[in-house]
Amino acid sequence: MSEFFSKLFDLLTHLGSDEKWTAFLAMVGMPWLYGTLFLIIFAETGLVIMPFLPGDSLLFAIGAISTREGIHIHLPMVMGLLILAALLGDNLNYWIGRRLGPAVFKSDTKWLNKKHLNRAHEFYEKHGPKMVMLARFVVIIRTFAPFVAGIAKMNYPKFLFYSFLGAVIWVTVCCGAGYFLGSIPFVKRHFELVLLFIISLTVIPVTLEIMKSRRRNKFQTQMASAAITPDA
Repeated sequence: MSEFFSKLFDLLTHLGSDEKWTAFLAMVGMPWLYGTLFLIIFAETGLVIMPFLPGDSLLFAIGAISTREGIHIHLPMVMGLLILAALLGDNLNYWIGRRLGPAVFKSDTKWLNKKHLNRAHEFYEKHGPKMVMLARFVVIIRTFAPFVAGIAKMNYPKFLFYSFLGAVIWVTVCCGAGYFLGSIPFVKRHFELVLLFIISLTVIPVTLEIMKSRRRNKFQTQMASAAITPDA
């Protein structure tokens, strides 16, 4: 068991290494490789204590490695499994939040009170679909977004639909990017740097959304201030 975790750690810290993939595959076999990848994506999206696990970078690496000789990963099958893993993880996270929410907000405190819960509920009813979709591409946030959606009791059929849609787009885009870009010589030579660049890109959607929200709030504040200011 210790050898398994040692080789898995080696693999996850050297995702661009053909040798690490080959060594891990030789030890566990193809079915267990698929199962391990499934569990990593499931845990990263489904357990709020696991946001440190690789998500985007692992998916990109899977797409890239599937093009290498000697590593016979069946990409469509793996993508199907990982879409299922992401969907199940999201839904586990949602229901954990939904069950824990009433207990967490049972006694009002400065930071956890029913007003905050009501605001979160209103936010997820209005912006939930966008949040559930965008969160897929943002490190850490994708782990917490479904949990908060559950606490806020976002409409479940709506959550389920956008969770599924987000899982399909996330896995397809990341694995597809790895498949089409992973064989480029520059990408192969600087694989770890490319992964870091991909991770940095995941911050952009939330940054843009925060900037847009701040501009909107500033405009609303200015309009409210103008409305209550008496004419000279």
